[in-house]
Amino acid sequence: MEKQTFSEKLKAGKFVITSEIGPPKGTNIEPHLKEAEHIRDKIDAFNVTDLQSSVMRLGSLATCRLLIERGMEPVFQITCRDRNRLALQSDLLSAYVLGVRNVLCLTGDHTTLGDHPDAKPVFDLDAVSLLKVATDLMNGKDMKGNDLDGKPEFFPGAVVSPGYEPVELQIIKMEKKIEAGAKFFQTQAVYDLNSFEKFMKMVEKYNVPILGGIVLLKSAGMAKYMNEKVAGVSVPDRYINMMAQAKKEERVKVSVQIAAELIKGMKNLCQGIHIMPLGWEKYVPLVLEASAL
Repeated sequence: MEKQTFSEKLKAGKFVITSEIGPPKGTNIEPHLKEAEHIRDKIDAFNVTDLQSSVMRLGSLATCRLLIERGMEPVFQITCRDRNRLALQSDLLSAYVLGVRNVLCLTGDHTTLGDHPDAKPVFDLDAVSLLKVATDLMNGKDMKGNDLDGKPEFFPGAVVSPGYEPVELQIIKMEKKIEAGAKFFQTQAVYDLNSFEKFMKMVEKYNVPILGGIVLLKSAGMAKYMNEKVAGVSVPDRYINMMAQAKKEERVKVSVQIAAELIKGMKNLCQGIHIMPLGWEKYVPLVLEASAL
């Protein structure tokens, strides 16, 4: 029996688990592939970040292809920050030819946040218009309506931030993304289950699979930073205190405990989870074990 794909699992109503691979700043990809191999049987697909936080790294598309060659299913993150509409369309076609089927369309962080703050940002399109482009390509047309000689088939996705205030603005944007072709959503980090539940009730009418975002807390300082700097993220004092009181050697254990608590609380609210380990990939199996997934 052929293994179900990520999209088939979501369409069948299965609870799915995705994690992230951040390509290296250099060519040493092997440690990252080994981390993926380590959890491949526990994960349904691997998001491959596209120059995460605007830091120059190895490309998402090349990393996706390496995963495919090893029998793992990638989600190709593609951002509008670095490419104009010609390059975005070309990269989407290239991704399909290289075996990529899942595409997560993102606007992208501004270049000023990264390690090349003087780089010229492009932002020719945004996430909504990029989704529309992907949909047009799937219909055999480019942005100008020209016919394609062979068309791709994607499972396009997008992101949403359930904790953003006012949440109505996020829902309006979510509607636009669905209209443009989004078939699934992954969320920004969730730490408040009550507000997440309210959000899920507000968007259940769209009947689109949503994967709740889990970011592993590394310290109390990281939690406070996220509260101050990351829009739509609110880490409760209880979690900040838990991390603050943990000795250095206990931080991983406490972080896993927090993530597991959140995942257990999300299980009946959404269609899956998306784990963003931010360098702590080796602890993902601990999170899944503690979550009884």
